[in-house]
Amino acid sequence: MKEAYLEHANITVSNPDATAAILCELFDWKIRWAGDSMDNGYTVHVGGENSYLAIYTNSQTRVSKNSDFKTIMNLNHLGIVVDDLAASEARVLAAGLKPHNHRHYQPGASFYFHTLDELEIEVISYR
Repeated sequence: MKEAYLEHANITVSNPDATAAILCELFDWKIRWAGDSMDNGYTVHVGGENSYLAIYTNSQTRVSKNSDFKTIMNLNHLGIVVDDLAASEARVLAAGLKPHNHRHYQPGASFYFHTLDELEIEVISYR
């Protein structure tokens, strides 16, 4: 049996187009699809050839009051692997976002940043 892999994750944001645009800018991803979706919502699929994020919103979207590592069903952060950590950090800074929590460990290194909706992303390199 072939190993299963994660194809996509679906997350709710305030502005799917803006979130998708920044992810395309930072990670050279592409918009795979965009359009109307469930509950009179709107979704953008952004990613690479084999995986993507479904970035979703609707008219009833609200900010969670329980965004922490203690809340069940909470998305703590996304981990995105890149070849060149320094170049990725330069892109994050150029986009006006603030890298933090730099870590070096075996077998790699990483840093974190937050999107405008406070989605935490860890950028990782194993080189």
